[in-house]
Amino acid sequence: MGVLSRLSYVVRSKINAALNRAEDPTETLDYSYEQMRDELQDVKQGIADLTTQKKRLEIQKRRLEENVEKHNDQAREAIQQDREDLARRALEKKKQKMNQIEDLEGQIADLQNTQDNLVEKKDQLQNRIEEFRTKKESMKARYEAAEANTRVSEAMTGVGDEMENVGMAIERAEERTDDMEARAEAMDELQETGAFEDALSDKDQLDRELEEMRTTGEVDSELETLKAEMGVSDESEESESEAEDVSLEDLDTETEVSSDDVDQELEDLQEDERES
Repeated sequence: MGVLSRLSYVVRSKINAALNRAEDPTETLDYSYEQMRDELQDVKQGIADLTTQKKRLEIQKRRLEENVEKHNDQAREAIQQDREDLARRALEKKKQKMNQIEDLEGQIADLQNTQDNLVEKKDQLQNRIEEFRTKKESMKARYEAAEANTRVSEAMTGVGDEMENVGMAIERAEERTDDMEARAEAMDELQETGAFEDALSDKDQLDRELEEMRTTGEVDSELETLKAEMGVSDESEESESEAEDVSLEDLDTETEVSSDDVDQELEDLQEDERES
């Protein structure tokens, strides 16, 4: 086998395989059924045309038969008038018409035989179409059932093309989920160790702890100053801590701090800052 022959064979086999994959048996059956119905319709149309032609010949035959009777009457009348010549002419026309009638009868008989054959074939074709329709519906039902069974089996075993894609999608989703979870855990760990703060700030852990202590000391000092100004003792503080919390708004409405007290508070804060 030459190269071109082998190439042609391979191309035909590829095309045939592609057509087999693309072919839907149910659509093929429906198409074949429609083709047979079209053929049946053509046969019916042919029978109708043939019958129409036969009827035309029959009408023409009846007219000729009427002319035969007319010519026969003309011949009798001519004999009564002693016109043998006219009677002969009438009989000649009668003979011509009878010959035409004989020819028409032969044509009509041929058309009738053809019509009978077509009607018989039409009946046979119609029976075949009905049988094919019944078989077609049965084959379609079997194919659809087999197709559904195959899909269910492929879905259960996971070997179908769609299920393979679904499995790959699930696998990719699991991998991405694992990556995101690992990344989230890594972020939490770095946040706890302060690695992000170290990267964003030039302060080390000791600086942050000292700053937190200074902030706490300043808050405690300011709290003591406020307590001293308001004359609140430790015992009253303890009793007030057990009672309900008083909001800052209530405290502001009950206590008015003068401008001298504010100045004194600022001086105390500055003194504390220098001592610290």
